Amino acid sequence: MSIFSSILAKIFPSASADTASQQPAPAATEAAATSTTPAAPPAAITVVDVEALLDGMPGASSLNWRTSIVDLMKLLGLDSSLAARKQLAFELSYGEDTSDSAKMNIWLHRQVMTKLAANGGKVPPELIA
Repeated sequence: MSIFSSILAKIFPSASADTASQQPAPAATEAAATSTTPAAPPAAITVVDVEALLDGMPGASSLNWRTSIVDLMKLLGLDSSLAARKQLAFELSYGEDTSDSAKMNIWLHRQVMTKLAANGGKVPPELIA
């Protein structure tokens, strides 16, 4: 699992369960092809208040997750090492030199928040790129 996928799974834990539950079994697929019953509509996307969720996590008050990718990853229980952050930068197509970790970290935090918002998260506007 990619690092960003791990972040998504921590913020949207039901998303992976919902996706799995929407996949029909092979026998069900064959029956649906011959059935005249219309398929059920997909489940509605639930908006997650990312700020409230993260603030409510144990340890949130001692971490600066709003500006630090390292603290955000720690809060989510993920590896926040430089190697892990470089991997996340690769996954998110960071085009700059990863040896400037301060610049990379700022970019990573903005990108993660922007992508959380794009995936159904309610993120404060000041945290989005």
